[in-house]
Amino acid sequence: MKTLGLTTMFVGLLGGLPAGAGYAQSASEGEQIFRKCVACHQLGDGAKNRAGPVLTGIVGSAAGAAESFRYSASLRAAADAGLVWSSANLFEYLADPTGFLRLFLDDPKARSKMSFKLRQAAFRQNVIA
Repeated sequence: MKTLGLTTMFVGLLGGLPAGAGYAQSASEGEQIFRKCVACHQLGDGAKNRAGPVLTGIVGSAAGAAESFRYSASLRAAADAGLVWSSANLFEYLADPTGFLRLFLDDPKARSKMSFKLRQAAFRQNVIA
């Protein structure tokens, strides 16, 4: 990972937040929260896939687009169904990745490889900020 601060990488990286979310957004607080994510994900120039894919430029990109990352069958199915990551659906995905895929695919057996859930709405808002 490039040696930029996480806040610098977040600014403009993930784009806007869901309309009407009602939480103040803080990229600096998001930086602190993202420290929970770095065990699996990287951002920035030179980032590499780990247990999770590289997240650089995730907003606006098609789901399942990180090169050479082995996504779950359900995430690949969501990508085939046209899922594009927006701030709004990232907000929902981060709360419950498997639940999000089950709703998106209308498949009660869909599963995400990401088991981590960021349940607090304010935390999700700040990570996206």
